Amino acid sequence: MDRLAWRIPPNDGSEGLDSLVMESRDRLANLGFFAGAAVVWLLVGLVVTTRDPIVDPSAGFIGAALMGLAVALTLVPLLWLTVFGRHRQIAYRGDWIRAIRRSAWVGIIVAALIVLRLQDLLELPIALFIVVLTLVAEATLSAER
Repeated sequence: MDRLAWRIPPNDGSEGLDSLVMESRDRLANLGFFAGAAVVWLLVGLVVTTRDPIVDPSAGFIGAALMGLAVALTLVPLLWLTVFGRHRQIAYRGDWIRAIRRSAWVGIIVAALIVLRLQDLLELPIALFIVVLTLVAEATLSAER
């Protein structure tokens, strides 16, 4: 334990983590996205437990859309908080848009893969192609100009 003590700087309050660094609009936006995600996850649970996609084919598409939306809403604040922490608690212009765009990509991929699975069309090469195509599109959109 003594060997690790010299690596951990003492917390004298001068450079500690403070929740007041984040602006209230960012905090409320994060909480709003998490609350929206919780509501959509409850809807996903309702659809999964009450509807059978074999009996009602539209239930599979509804479930896929809800799961994609739930994953996207859950990822928005997580991606933004990751970038916020990596930028030493500084929110730059465009961070929210980038987080929303990236989580939308993931939500679309999740919904597409679920629909392909419901149709018995999901294979590894198709899934890898969709993921790589999305990564190329995101890399193109995120390129520094």
